[in-house]
Amino acid sequence: MSRGSARFEGRCVIVTGGASGIGKATAVRFMDEGARVAIIDKSPDGCRHTLKELRGRGYDPLVLTGDVSRSNEVKTTVRRVMAEFERVDILFNNAGILIEGTVEDVSEEDWDRIMAVNVKGVFLMSKEVVPIMLTQGQGAIVNTASCSGLVGDRNAIPYNTSKGAVVLMTKCMALDYAQRNIRVNCVCPGEIETPMFVQEAKGRGVPLDRYRRMLSEQHPAGRLGRPEEVADAVMFLASDDASFITGVAFSVDGGYTSQ
Repeated sequence: MSRGSARFEGRCVIVTGGASGIGKATAVRFMDEGARVAIIDKSPDGCRHTLKELRGRGYDPLVLTGDVSRSNEVKTTVRRVMAEFERVDILFNNAGILIEGTVEDVSEEDWDRIMAVNVKGVFLMSKEVVPIMLTQGQGAIVNTASCSGLVGDRNAIPYNTSKGAVVLMTKCMALDYAQRNIRVNCVCPGEIETPMFVQEAKGRGVPLDRYRRMLSEQHPAGRLGRPEEVADAVMFLASDDASFITGVAFSVDGGYTSQ
């Protein structure tokens, strides 16, 4: 375990989708800088593995199993966080799934499922946490959108639409609470080396190494991003260093959306 600064000493943070990838990397960054962190993830096995791994590395997060698309589970997990921490200073709405396809071949069931997790999940978590932040008189929310929420892609109607909704939800929430001392921003990652990237390659039937080369060539930086690089952007947006920043869609994409 490597400790950094104490920017978040005494702060309490919720990270959804925190058992792997960007979520786990961000949870670790927050703990390195003094925060108490609650990780919420849908996968019981992922939660158990993550808790064991992080405790073995010297961290002590609160790890809870919960589905952000179900209001009863969201209410339960937030109540458990409050019972443990008594406050929530930062919410990182990171949980998300990937479903691709065109309007012709995406099923209604899959459309509803990705909207439930990627969009409704952000709404439900924010709906429970914002009143807590209002009572405290301050708070910061960071949502995980995507560069795919800023530009169109072929064969990607459900995913891109869901992430575009997150971008606009972020801006609307930022306006609603700008004068209530709650800042709301989102990060828009490009292709990042996470389990979702592996799933994407598998779903397209492309060998992982070949897919990595293909996607690297699409980014002006010439490579894929790392979860820790997105985590650094989240940390900035959640910190007092970004005290005059709200409603921003912050691209972390190696120049992808600049093309």
